Amino acid sequence: MAKHTFPRELRLLTPDQFKRVFSDPVRAASPHLTLLACANELGHPRLGLTVPKKALKRAVWRNRVKRLVRENFRHTQHDLPAIDIVVIAKAGIGGLSNADLTQLLDKLWRTLSRRCNG
Repeated sequence: MAKHTFPRELRLLTPDQFKRVFSDPVRAASPHLTLLACANELGHPRLGLTVPKKALKRAVWRNRVKRLVRENFRHTQHDLPAIDIVVIAKAGIGGLSNADLTQLLDKLWRTLSRRCNG
């Protein structure tokens, strides 16, 4: 049975790891989120999050988005190729319900998987 955890090994932690993704990314975007990805040699996907104050003013709102993205990634990680992903929130994401955000993320994960494998 696959483990659905989110340990340190599945996170982008250092600025260098983020810079590598930003340097030559594969994109999947919507009006509320942008996902950038690049291949890694680790055999599993990793996730990094950026939710700027410009998109959501209050820390509670930013934390809600981060929590939902992490939870969705945790359940989807076994369907993703070995890529490093940075999720960037845009203005207006606070207006989405939890269900809408989850549905949007599922669509963007599939798009990213298809573009990175093909």
